[in-house]
Amino acid sequence: MATSTQVRQRSLSPVTQARLAMWAFVVVNLAIVEVLFFTAGTGKNEILTVAKFFGLHAAVVMMFQLLLVARLPWLDRRIGMDRLTVWHRWIGFTLLWTVLTHATIVVLGYATLDGVSMLKTFGALAGVTASLLGMLAATIIIVIGVVSIRPIRRKLRYETWHGVHMLLYVALGLAFVHQLLETTTFASSTFAMIYWWALWIFAFGSLIAGRIVVPLWRNKYHQFRVSAVVPEAPNVVSIHVTGRNLDKLPARAGQFSIWRFPGHRHWWLANPFSLSAAPNGQGLRLTAKAVGDGSTNLRNIQVGSRVFMEGPYGAFTAQHRTKHGILLIAGGVGVTPIRALLEEDPTGNVIVLYRVRHESEAVLLHELQHLVSVRRGRLHVLTGRTDQGARPFEPGTLRTAVPDIRERDVYICGPTAMTEAVEDSLRKLGVPDSQIHTEKFSMA
Repeated sequence: MATSTQVRQRSLSPVTQARLAMWAFVVVNLAIVEVLFFTAGTGKNEILTVAKFFGLHAAVVMMFQLLLVARLPWLDRRIGMDRLTVWHRWIGFTLLWTVLTHATIVVLGYATLDGVSMLKTFGALAGVTASLLGMLAATIIIVIGVVSIRPIRRKLRYETWHGVHMLLYVALGLAFVHQLLETTTFASSTFAMIYWWALWIFAFGSLIAGRIVVPLWRNKYHQFRVSAVVPEAPNVVSIHVTGRNLDKLPARAGQFSIWRFPGHRHWWLANPFSLSAAPNGQGLRLTAKAVGDGSTNLRNIQVGSRVFMEGPYGAFTAQHRTKHGILLIAGGVGVTPIRALLEEDPTGNVIVLYRVRHESEAVLLHELQHLVSVRRGRLHVLTGRTDQGARPFEPGTLRTAVPDIRERDVYICGPTAMTEAVEDSLRKLGVPDSQIHTEKFSMA
């Protein structure tokens, strides 16, 4: 974590830089598409011209979707995978409605052109290769959109939802070929063709590099292995991981990785776990609470086992600090990245609030006590059940515990309800959003 001499006000924060870059990407490409649309000629009738408009914009949305999930380090370290995933979700619904609108207007346009019913036109278009590919892509996008509706998503196992969601790449491939066969806009000039191919190559290239090439290279280079399995509590275990040249791994305290343990579970099953100790160039540590089959069986992993790690990911790091003082707030096993952040900070002026129902559930408490003591900070273990009246994160309570709270960066990690309650209180206390740092450590 940055020392007091390193923390300074920036003209533009890292997250602002990233958001401006993303907006610039969107605006520039939309502007180019608009110019191409208006200069490439109209469709066979006015309705098909409108259909072409929606089709071109669907293509841009698809490519932006790819970039959001490509796990590009520059974006991830500034914005965080959780926020990128949320944007991916909502833009995904935008893509769904854009594709549906495009498809519906295409059928209506040809039905009007030929003077026949839309149903008959739909059947005729299904017999054309280019149109059939577009229909298949649209069908897959609709299915993914339906299973991503929150009430339905909650009823599905993550592995089931993720398997269906992976069909999106098939849909993108079908849509790409469909556009190559159908569109005339991007073949209207040499510039249009160069732009079109460059945009697709950039989008697909980013995805392949971020999701496949970098993880494979990193694991081959570092050769991660389990060096120790340490029970921390009856339902909590720490896994220590070693490897080669770990001093060159771009990991920071507060980040998380997606972990696979070949031989322990099926290779396609993975879990996101935060680093529970600051990376030191010699080893990594993750600490997990037993909440499912994957985390429950971690204590059975054999020392020496191979580890496949994707990451590290996340913007929950000291890169975003703006103040000398820091307040770290943890709930339950969410203490793991908080503990890592505390270890990375060599300075004092730190306060830790650790929320658990009972002190016996406070994971890594002795380590926290030692680290806080060394840094001459303050640690408060906040116990009690919320349904029995415990309200440690009310605005007044927070202000009493941390009088200078508006002069500190606040890092929060814990259950969603707790995190939202803390954020609400901080805003009521006048803490600027730029000083509030949270991140959900998950894959979906």
